[in-house]
Amino acid sequence: MPHTDQNEVLFERARAVIPGGVNSPVRAFRAVGGTPRFVKRAQGAYFWDATDKRFIDYIGSWGPMILGHGHPAVVEAVQRAVTEGFSFGAPTEREIELAEAILALVPSMEMVRLVSSGTEAAMSALRLARGATGRKYIIKFEGCYHGHADALLVKAGSGLATFGNPTSAGVPPEVVQHTLVLEYNNIAQLEETFALHGHEIACLVIEAIAGNMNFVRASAAFAKRCRELCTQNGALLVFDEVMTGFRVGARGAQGVLGITPDLTVLGKVIGGGMPLAAFGGPRAIMEHLAPLGPVYQAGTLSGNPVATACGLATLKEVAKPGFFEALSKKTRALVEGLEAAAKAEGVPFSADSEGGMFGFFLLDALPQNYTAVMKSDGAKFNTLFHGLLDRGVYIAPALYEAGFVSAAHSDDDIAATIEAARQIFATL
Repeated sequence: MPHTDQNEVLFERARAVIPGGVNSPVRAFRAVGGTPRFVKRAQGAYFWDATDKRFIDYIGSWGPMILGHGHPAVVEAVQRAVTEGFSFGAPTEREIELAEAILALVPSMEMVRLVSSGTEAAMSALRLARGATGRKYIIKFEGCYHGHADALLVKAGSGLATFGNPTSAGVPPEVVQHTLVLEYNNIAQLEETFALHGHEIACLVIEAIAGNMNFVRASAAFAKRCRELCTQNGALLVFDEVMTGFRVGARGAQGVLGITPDLTVLGKVIGGGMPLAAFGGPRAIMEHLAPLGPVYQAGTLSGNPVATACGLATLKEVAKPGFFEALSKKTRALVEGLEAAAKAEGVPFSADSEGGMFGFFLLDALPQNYTAVMKSDGAKFNTLFHGLLDRGVYIAPALYEAGFVSAAHSDDDIAATIEAARQIFATL
């Protein structure tokens, strides 16, 4: 029998020509089951799927749409840029303006290089760290995601004396042999690793507020120890703020924690929904990059004039006084409302938020690392996900992803979401 739901029709067409029917794996709904919603249009805090059903959107393109969809100032900037040209492969003044805007908001950065994706930015930052230090080993943490570069698709080995193992086919073991994978928030393990390998470590890369094992914070003590050990051993501290940059606050996670990294990786919000990312740090490190130094990095579409227009207009809005205070208030109202609704129905539940980013777990207490996150009840989450979806609320179709509130979400949107969740909690 032919499909009648237009989402199912489109998914069937997509699977014939695109692997898995999607261009990024989590969109396929494999973790939760069912048919992905194909987006037809979006405005403000909402999108409409192929059947014209409206959803309150808590993904926001996985973070970039901090102003909501179709913000008038951003649309106007992009439309004006489009009339001037799509791409030049040559410098523009707007690249300088965006770089200046980023540096004005992030004191740890003196220079910045624009690229087209978070994966590209993280990969380039790690190459720069290795080039600047003359070392080859990298520390990363289980549950932190820094893009799909080969050296970062790795899980922990059997002990500190062993290096990581690839988590993807197509990545040879020798490519990840210089990547050490540690447990998030484990200070003792961190100290032992530096004791063993400190003189060989080029950098430590971390999501200081992780968004790819849902929402998990680095403790203040853990973040401080990361900084101290990097400084003591001559390694660079790299903050991956692709997700948290201008999302959890005006200065990102480094501003929240009061930690100054050596390199910062940015994405998502700085592009306002366009393909744009960046990495930056002190002048002395950044000048190792070509054409000034020996560390090569290049990109045909880097600093794209339409993307920079979108990003610049977005940053101008989020930099306005009171923006993050108002956004944080909305996000806290959502999280506290969900916690109260779950508690009233006797459902194990914990949640946290910072700025416009949030996460929740079907656990009694907030987890501190990936192993603890894995204990969350996947079956109950799937019931919650589909129940919300049926009620017009769209959260991440996976247990291990953070959520995002935008400036466009109204008090009514928050209240409707909490009520929808309460109804489902009553069935759990």
